[in-house]
Amino acid sequence: MTTMIAELYDALVAAGSPEDKARKAAEAMAGFDVYEQRFVRVETDIAEVKRDVSGLKQDMVEVKRDLFLLKWMMGFLLAFQIAIFIKLFLH
Repeated sequence: MTTMIAELYDALVAAGSPEDKARKAAEAMAGFDVYEQRFVRVETDIAEVKRDVSGLKQDMVEVKRDLFLLKWMMGFLLAFQIAIFIKLFLH
């Protein structure tokens, strides 16, 4: 047995619609409620994915900042080592 919206059925019958057509219309509208719940779940999932992507973007900014610092540290150490080798061999 399919479900139907009783208020809609009563309103259609009171408006003069035949009972069989009112019943079918109320059953059809009850089916839309299921789809509406699915859409709400999908929207909730999309919002959660957006929140996760936002967190990943923040993490990537941190990683890029750390990588930039490491590049400068490696450059400084390489320059320092070259300076030591030049001083050793030219002295």
